[in-house]
Amino acid sequence: QVQLVETGGGLVQAGGSLRLSCAASGRTFSRYTMNWFRQAPGVEREFVAGISGSGDSTYYADSVKGRFTISRDNAKNTVYLQMNSLKSEDTAVYYCNAKTTYITYWGQGTQVTVSS
Repeated sequence: QVQLVETGGGLVQAGGSLRLSCAASGRTFSRYTMNWFRQAPGVEREFVAGISGSGDSTYYADSVKGRFTISRDNAKNTVYLQMNSLKSEDTAVYYCNAKTTYITYWGQGTQVTVSS
């Protein structure tokens, strides 16, 4: 069982930055591919960024490429999402996801609101 806790959300002006963190419980953090998803009201949850267990590979949705950076610290069981040049369309609840072939865990989400 893995528990995920996201922090770092908040209200920011367009063009600003935020850094989200997702802390995971357990001793097998490096086995999990870690992802960030987001969900805006009335919209399906969408993939934002992902990072392999080792941190060697990263993946991004086209909408955030060049603005967002995902990283992880396996010693701290934490994955980060650095969000720069935020736009109003980035407003959503952001969810952390830990995934292997066999199982997926989700955090409770953190609200990010970008004012224009």
